[in-house]
Amino acid sequence: MEPIEAPLHGDEWATLTGFLDQFRAVIERKATGFDAEQLRRRLAPSTMTLGGLLKHLAYVEDFWFGRVWAGEPAAVPWDRTDWRADPDWDWNSAADDSPEYLRELWRDSVERSRTITAADPSLTTPTIGPRSAPGKFSRRWILVHMIEEYARHAGHADYLAEALDGRTGD
Repeated sequence: MEPIEAPLHGDEWATLTGFLDQFRAVIERKATGFDAEQLRRRLAPSTMTLGGLLKHLAYVEDFWFGRVWAGEPAAVPWDRTDWRADPDWDWNSAADDSPEYLRELWRDSVERSRTITAADPSLTTPTIGPRSAPGKFSRRWILVHMIEEYARHAGHADYLAEALDGRTGD
């Protein structure tokens, strides 16, 4: 994926979604070109992996845009995950997944999020779900939170990619 830059003179929607897409592109570039062993490799002292990062970001895309923004049920595989048994299931289970599956899961989650947000791009429409939080978050807050989530993890991905193959940059 080519670098993406948020617009310098966009409206609020274009700026927020532009920054989110910019960080999505960084994650995709950082996680591309690695085999299964590299995607599951942990670098001490952290237990974080690039594969776990992709799966985690697929989950947060589904949670914040699918469940909270749109009130939709959890998508596969989150709909059958026992989070009580393993609160870090997204991170831990990625070691058992192929690179192709992890990338596809993440890309599908991103595309689903884009479809959901494009259907009603209002930043002031109240959120719908989950049941415990209808209307609790503004859509503006969700976009800013997702930018923060991706920015933080882009730094993690940068460190992991550099440690795995020496690549540096955004």
